Amino acid sequence: MSKQLHWYFDFISPYAYFQFLRLDEFEAHADVVLHPLLFAGLLQAWEHKGPAEIPLKRRFTYRQVTWYARHHGIKFKIPPAHPFPPLPLLRLAHACQCSKQAVGAIFNYLWGEGNTPSNGAAFVALARSLGVDDPGVSLAHDAVKLAVRKTTDDAIAAGVFGVPTIFVNDELYWGVDSTEMALAHLSGNASFDDAEMRRVSDLPAEVARPQARI
Repeated sequence: MSKQLHWYFDFISPYAYFQFLRLDEFEAHADVVLHPLLFAGLLQAWEHKGPAEIPLKRRFTYRQVTWYARHHGIKFKIPPAHPFPPLPLLRLAHACQCSKQAVGAIFNYLWGEGNTPSNGAAFVALARSLGVDDPGVSLAHDAVKLAVRKTTDDAIAAGVFGVPTIFVNDELYWGVDSTEMALAHLSGNASFDDAEMRRVSDLPAEVARPQARI
């Protein structure tokens, strides 16, 4: 296949894990290129807070993803602490040329088995299973570090504001809940270019932010 789709994600997101498990539906139409990036870099660039930075949203998110996994029959276990430092995982993915096999193994390590990169022995075993025999040295190489930074910078430049995000015909689709929408667009659904879709795409704002006081 010559056509490519670009999928941006951070392992820190359970929603990215859920959408990863559905990438084969996109691969039926085109090759999917995987781009592991640092979600915290997106938050900083767009001046957002992450879900885990708002206590009630954090609680809701963990309950919601637990329900989602049960509802869809997905192997799932939240690691013992979250958020966790994702950089070792991102660097490991880049050290493995962002192959789907490696990315899948890392996702399973995290969200299937409930591990974190802080579990030193388990993380080393994961890296070695992917052909990275000395992760302490290999993942410290400047080329690997720069790959994560460049992917994050490129994503910001492309307009990516959250994870997971997949691009279809230069249109970005954010979140696992947009999976069906992205697949419909990919299948050539004409409603993505009708008059109403064009109207709402350029809808003006009446105020910059609604007043908080009543």
